[in-house]
Amino acid sequence: MIERRSIFKEVAVHGALIVGALAMIIPFVWMVSTSFKLPKEIFVFPPTWIPSEPTIKNYVDLFRNLDFARPFLNTVIVSGSITFLSVLFSSMAGYAFAKFRFRGRDALFMLILATIMVPGQMTIIPVFLMLRHLGLINTYSGLIIPAMVSAFNVFFMRQFIITIPDDLLEAAKMDGAREGFLYFKIILPLSGPALSTIAIFTFTGSWNSFLWPLIIAQDERMYTLPVAISVLAGQYGENIAIQMAGSCIVIAPILVFFIFAQRYFIKGISLTGMKF
Repeated sequence: MIERRSIFKEVAVHGALIVGALAMIIPFVWMVSTSFKLPKEIFVFPPTWIPSEPTIKNYVDLFRNLDFARPFLNTVIVSGSITFLSVLFSSMAGYAFAKFRFRGRDALFMLILATIMVPGQMTIIPVFLMLRHLGLINTYSGLIIPAMVSAFNVFFMRQFIITIPDDLLEAAKMDGAREGFLYFKIILPLSGPALSTIAIFTFTGSWNSFLWPLIIAQDERMYTLPVAISVLAGQYGENIAIQMAGSCIVIAPILVFFIFAQRYFIKGISLTGMKF
């Protein structure tokens, strides 16, 4: 009887997971399919999942007629820079909070954690005013600097680096290793899973960021992909196919990045403790 209940429970769980997976996959498949359709085929009934006349015209129009390459380049520059700087600074700060002993360390760490509870919308106006005073509006620096450090990433790295044995660092110090060597040759190589995890979080967040680029990028030449997609929806509201093509371009890099880094992402999540 117990074994039968266990089987029913397992079947129910897997059934719920399948339904959830289909609910997420079906809209994605429809988006990709629509991006290769002609406008006349989009609203046919019953809908067709495989285009009868597949075409890449929608993608060609995006880059040839709408200059979609510029927002794509902007997004690559901004997201890549934010990810690199965030991983670098977060790992440095995490190393300091995990392995260094200095006065006020715990209080400072708690203060950093407290900033996680502050909604991002509350800081938009003060940060915008500071950047305007510095002349960084409508620049790459204005898009990158406010997002290059994350309190969550610092916390995440600190929790992971705590698990690295102190004896390993002490042995290296006895051999004459300095802090720079410890960080680049020991801490970073051993923190690969955690670094990959925060890289995925940061890259995904910065790639999909809409509100901040919309405020800072006041010139079309500085638009990122999410902002360009919103403009595209306004100008070509009747052309669903070209909007779906733009959405595919936005999603594809994130999907590829996650596929290659998911092994490290899962490992980083499973190995990172949540103790203080």
